[in-house]
Amino acid sequence: GQLNWWPGDSPFEIMVGAILTQNTSWSNVEKAINNLKKEDLLEPWKLYRINQDELARLIRPSGYYNIKAQRLKSFITFFVEEYNGSEKKMFSDDSEELRRKLLKIKGIGPETADSILLYAGNKPFFVVDAYTKRIFSRHKLISKDATYYQIQEFFVQNLDRDIKLFNEFHAQIVMLGKTICTSRNPACSKCPIAFLISE
Repeated sequence: GQLNWWPGDSPFEIMVGAILTQNTSWSNVEKAINNLKKEDLLEPWKLYRINQDELARLIRPSGYYNIKAQRLKSFITFFVEEYNGSEKKMFSDDSEELRRKLLKIKGIGPETADSILLYAGNKPFFVVDAYTKRIFSRHKLISKDATYYQIQEFFVQNLDRDIKLFNEFHAQIVMLGKTICTSRNPACSKCPIAFLISE
C-alpha cells in the first residue's frame, strides 16, 4: 500500500530533518525537531541568529550534535543569505544548479541534497540510501561496489521521472529494508521482490 513518506509540517522542517537524519533514526530526529519547536526556533531567520552551541544543545538527540549543528548552520546561512529564507525562491531556481549549490555546502552529500530536492522541493530526484544499495545489490540488480550516481542512474533509466513515483518507491524501499531485507538475518522467504533475483 501507499506509504506517507518523509514526515514534516513544512518544506523547511523537511530540509532540517534531511540534515539531522544523517547516521541516526528518524525517532531521534523527531526529538531534536520537537526541541526546536518547543523553543519556537524552527524558522530560518531564528536558526540563522541562534548560537551554534545552543543549537547543538537543542539537537542533541539526533546524535553527532556538534557536527550536525555546524552542518545545519552552514545550510541555514546559505538558505538565508542566498534565498532570504524563502523556500519558494530556492525551489524556483534551476534544479540542477540548486543541487550543485547544495553539494557545495559542507556536510551535504548527494543523499541529503536529493532528499531536500525531492521531499521539500517536489523535484524529481531519486534518493539512494543504504537500504537501496543493500536490497538491490542482494538481488544482483546493481553491483555492491556501485557508486551513488550509478545506482541513481539505474533507477532513473528504469522508472518514469515522476515525483510521486520516486517518493513512493523510496518509501517502499525503506520499509522493505527496515522490516524484511535487514542488514542482519534478512527474512528472504518473506521478500516481496524475491522473484527479481537473477542467478
